Order: sequence, then structure tokens, then C-alpha cells
Amino acid sequence: MEFTEKEIDLFIESLSFNKNLMLSDIPILDLYMDQVITLFENKLNHLKRNEDDKILTKTMINNYTKSKILMPPNKKKYTKDHIILLILIYNLKQSLSINDIGYLLKPIIKNLNEDSLDKIEIDKLYESFLKLKELEANNINKDLQEKVSLIKEHTQNLDAHNKDLSQMLITVLTLINEANMKKRLAEKIIDEFFMNL
Repeated sequence: MEFTEKEIDLFIESLSFNKNLMLSDIPILDLYMDQVITLFENKLNHLKRNEDDKILTKTMINNYTKSKILMPPNKKKYTKDHIILLILIYNLKQSLSINDIGYLLKPIIKNLNEDSLDKIEIDKLYESFLKLKELEANNINKDLQEKVSLIKEHTQNLDAHNKDLSQMLITVLTLINEANMKKRLAEKIIDEFFMNL
């Protein structure tokens, strides 16, 4: 496979980064667990790496509740707040431990369980996250094209026979390094701010 900007475009396009579970996709009525799982499978199916992967299972939901990163259901039904939290958990668990997710979501869950005037509007929080996620998805192509140019520049002297392989390996290493740095930054924010709440 040749290491080209067009190949990178095709990789990015195939991942459907702009496809999300929108607030309008969440039914107004509360859902039973099986309905929640079906909603996630239908709307987030494109996020699976392999066809056999599960986006959400009963065991996962039960474990999240036991870990107190999700409120217990109300009469076996899950509200819009539950579903938004499950989406956030899905996004967070790709990089963070359950303990770190607990620190992050604890103040939100506490606030959602209280009857107060200054209640966190989790739907607005989620909407803001989706807007920023969309901006990041739109910028990833530009950012990656810049990386590809830099990688090509820094690998000019490599043996032509293995150049594409080497460039792809360096691309993966660079992406993972960036993800690791951002993960550590997120953990530092959790350690410094959220652990003390």
C-alpha cells in the first residue's frame, strides 16, 4: 500500500468521525436496558473495530452502576440522563480507567441526583461536547496531512524498498504518541481538579 494523502483521506473517511448519537436520537420516553443497548448498537455501530465487538452490554451497564459511574435505573428504566452518561462513559473508557471516569462523573451524578435550582444541564453539556467533537473531526484530516508531509520529509533517506512500510509505522507511532500525551494531560487534570471534588 502506498503512503499517500489520498490513502489517509480514505482511512479517515471510513471511520465516520462525524457520525454521533445525537440528542434528537434519544427517545423522550425512558427505556428498558435492552432498548438502550439496541439504540447504541444502531447509532454507534460504525465505531466497532470488528463486527463481533459490542458497543454496550447488560454486563457493562450493571458494572457501571456498581462502580457508581452511572445512577441506578428508575424502575428498570433508563432516562435521557442515563443515556447521555452512557455515551460519555463509552467515549471516556477508550482511554481512561473506570476509577478516573468515576472521579470525572462523580460531581455530575451527585448534581443530577439532587433537587436544586443550579442543576447541571447534562444535555447542554453533551451538545457542547458534540460540537467540539465535530470540529476535531473536521480538523483531523488537515492535521494528519501535515503529519504525513513531515513524516515524508524526515524519511527521505530511507531505503526506497521499505519506505511505505516505514512511513506507515512512523505514522502509527506518531498518532499513538499524540494520544498518549493527551491522555496524560487528561489524567493530570483529573488528578489536580476532579480528585478533590
